[in-house]
Parts: sequence; C-alpha cells; structure tokens
Amino acid sequence: MKIKNLSIISVLSACLLAPVLAQAGTYEEAVKEAKLSIDNAKALNYEWRDSRKFLKKADKLYKEGKVDKAMKLVKQAKMQGDLAVTQAKLYSSVNGPQ
Repeated sequence: MKIKNLSIISVLSACLLAPVLAQAGTYEEAVKEAKLSIDNAKALNYEWRDSRKFLKKADKLYKEGKVDKAMKLVKQAKMQGDLAVTQAKLYSSVNGPQ
C-alpha cells in the first residue's frame, strides 16, 4: 500500500512540475532566439540600444518567478532585433551598401 501511495504522489508531483519545466524550456528557447536576432542586427551594425537591456531585465524577472512579464520582455527584445535587421536591409537597399 505504501508503494502505491508513493507512486501516486510521484505522478502527481510530476504533473504539477511539468508546466514549470515546460515553461523554463520555452523561456530559454525564447531568449536564445532573441539573442540570435539581436546578434544579427549587431552584425549589420544596427543593434538597437535597449534590446539587450530588455533581456537583462527579463532574466531578473524570470529568476523572481515573474515568467509572464519576463516572456513579454524577451519577445520585445526579439522584435527589436528583427526590426533592426529589417531597418538595416531597407537602408541598404535605398542607400546602397555601407
């Protein structure tokens, strides 16, 4: 009987932790994508000023358990990286390569 109860507790614990673990992976992947986007903008000499600041603040919020707020900042950082790359390409197409 004790083994059965222990098994049930283990399964329930795993079910409760699964969303937290899944969210951590999602957060890490989002940060990785945002950094890649920002690095691409930097390679084109078009990195925006606040992009990495958003990631730094997101990391702090994530460590405090404020995952939703952290994810919003990570998404904003990625968007800035993407927009900076687009801006660089548009500028290059209008004014020629720098």
